[in-house]
Amino acid sequence: MTLTLHEPSGATPLTPDELLGLKVKHITNRGELNELEGANIVEGLTWLDRRPKSFDVLTDGAAREVHKRLFGKIWDWAGAYRMTEKNIGVPIWHISTEMRTCLDDARYWRENGTYEPLEATARFHHKLVWIHPFANGNGRWARIMADVYLTGIDKDIFLDWSGSGTLVAESDHRARYIAALRAADGHIFEPVTEFVRDIAQ
Repeated sequence: MTLTLHEPSGATPLTPDELLGLKVKHITNRGELNELEGANIVEGLTWLDRRPKSFDVLTDGAAREVHKRLFGKIWDWAGAYRMTEKNIGVPIWHISTEMRTCLDDARYWRENGTYEPLEATARFHHKLVWIHPFANGNGRWARIMADVYLTGIDKDIFLDWSGSGTLVAESDHRARYIAALRAADGHIFEPVTEFVRDIAQ
């Protein structure tokens, strides 16, 4: 079986070795994979809703556990930091350090009110995507991490990341999202903050 994935712009291609980590061997295209990953993500979100109060998402182990819960039934490398360089993300030997810094910064912002909640969430989400710690699923994982983070600041705000559509396929909404993240890569945070404000409900 040969799996060929046609990724939307801004997505991270998987290496042949990473593709071998697919647990569900009958998958032949991106649509089928998206469907199975979506079902796994629903299970992961259910687990997150029921997680123990002691589970602190702003730890290295918790960040990896969330990714494993979201994608672990599909990929055998889920929850493990990537071992290959990508077209996006920090070099592999910087991942652990950058993740600790990111999580510590997010905790500091939350505890000290450094930024208003939506800006703090936007900056946290961007930093996770910028690090790109996993072989795949980084965007979806980072959006869910941002949701959990925001809930810890203000439980009454909901973020509709999909914009009543989707972020996993080509669309104007996805193009704006990718452009906002790329601007933040250059330390221009207004577009990603405005994006998050616009999807807040």
